Amino acid sequence: MSERATTVVSRVIAVPPDGVYHAFLDREAVAAWLPPGSMSGIVHEFDPREGGAFSMSLVYPDDDRSSRGKSSASTDTFKGRFEKLVPDREIVWASVFESADMAFSGEMTVTTTLEPVEGGTNVTITCENIPPGIKPEDNEEGCRASLEKLASFLGG
Repeated sequence: MSERATTVVSRVIAVPPDGVYHAFLDREAVAAWLPPGSMSGIVHEFDPREGGAFSMSLVYPDDDRSSRGKSSASTDTFKGRFEKLVPDREIVWASVFESADMAFSGEMTVTTTLEPVEGGTNVTITCENIPPGIKPEDNEEGCRASLEKLASFLGG
């Protein structure tokens, strides 16, 4: 079995840590900012507490012919749980893609740390145990795009 990749992406968002933290715990907010680029999000289940479950689909735009979804031709659906919540400091998600392709199997851990800095919050997303079907550079690009949407969503 090949070694699973890890990626780390950071961005300063001009909002205090509590505002960023709450954007991770609000169902509608997550649906708005998490899908990278022109993708949209559908939240199926969302229980934002330690041990609480979530499920979401990221939907590719109809005119995107280049992408192939992990769960269907046009979607990446994943489910998971909130592993750890430290108010205004850290959010840890464990998630699994729904896919018949074994290259996308296995539980990935996504740790988001929030560090107060002058002018806002340094948000760092660390993805560990990335399935081998996902190129690390694609994962990094998706995380950067999500952070851009988060900053825009929060006005920072």
